[in-house]
Amino acid sequence: MKAQILHSGFDGLRFTVQAEIGPELRKEVALAKAHAKEHRHDIELRFGDVLLSVTQAGGRTFNTHTGELGAVWMFQDPEDRIPNNPGVTVDFRALGLATGGLGHAERHFRAVMEALAIPYSEHQLRVSRVDFAVDLLAPWFEPERIALVAPPGTKVTEYTGPDETVTQATGSRVTGLRAGNVDNRQLAIYDKRTEVMQKAKDGWLAIWNAERAACGQAPLDLSDRLTSQVWRFELRLGSKQLRGRFEMHSWADLWERLGDAYHDALQRLRYCIPTSDSNRARWPVHELWRLFEDTIGNDLSVYCSGIQPSDVIFANRTAKMRELDRQILGLFVTRAAISDVPPGEFYDFMEQHTEALRRYSEEHPRTLEERLQKAGGKYRWE
Repeated sequence: MKAQILHSGFDGLRFTVQAEIGPELRKEVALAKAHAKEHRHDIELRFGDVLLSVTQAGGRTFNTHTGELGAVWMFQDPEDRIPNNPGVTVDFRALGLATGGLGHAERHFRAVMEALAIPYSEHQLRVSRVDFAVDLLAPWFEPERIALVAPPGTKVTEYTGPDETVTQATGSRVTGLRAGNVDNRQLAIYDKRTEVMQKAKDGWLAIWNAERAACGQAPLDLSDRLTSQVWRFELRLGSKQLRGRFEMHSWADLWERLGDAYHDALQRLRYCIPTSDSNRARWPVHELWRLFEDTIGNDLSVYCSGIQPSDVIFANRTAKMRELDRQILGLFVTRAAISDVPPGEFYDFMEQHTEALRRYSEEHPRTLEERLQKAGGKYRWE
């Protein structure tokens, strides 16, 4: 039984920006939001080539969007900020990502930020989620929870509806599995055909049929499940993976090593063919998983630099040590200058002064062990 790949690509992407909208923009979107509440429909604002739709939703935020091929833009109200929340959150729409990819998303982001005159620097960007999906035409397939092999402690949910609200599939056809958490690493396998039908997402049907037409095949007839059953395999990476393990923050970071992060995730999750072997690690990989894995590897190969999490950790740790060493040297230079130490005696001064530092340490009210533990707690390298 052979499956057909109908689509592969990014399905979700979220960025936050530590920036604020200006007073003029704040005034316009606040007025538009008030009108949206009054008239109960979105209010459109044009900024050059950008058409921004302001919705009535959002308590202390201004919720807007730039269409099905754009993104949802959420702005904190500068006059009523939620503490510690980013000023701008951008959630890119799935169809825009499916048709334009990461390049389209970055161009859209920069164009809107420029049109809205929101000042920002690259170091203010934070990528918080990336989803990559592969749609497979495989009417003969039905997911089994036992076949999903995940790291110990991973929460696996079995559900029967596209809204992922039912946690037990007893007495009904299983329509999906979900393992892991979205803030870390999550795999979802679910019935995309049913979702398209129930939520009228005809854009996906157009994408699938375009692939069918390119292969000289007839369009899918969604009314016939036995010939049109499409399963989506989707791997989602959250902030703990993107920023915590792979130190990705900006667009440049995504282009450089997103593929490495996905390669790492695929080594930790897999969908297998159950056997009588009690060691699940030896179960053979399911053919759909192999297709999924190979597709991600091919599609994201351009986003790889061959880096591993351990490499990132080592580089960050080394950089922090260099930074601290430079600070220590700067303090020694200042201390020597205050003491009128000539340049020729500086290094002797440094060596001799360590005895004074040792004495200060011994006189400290807290033990060295306590201070080392507190200082070490500020930095996590794993």
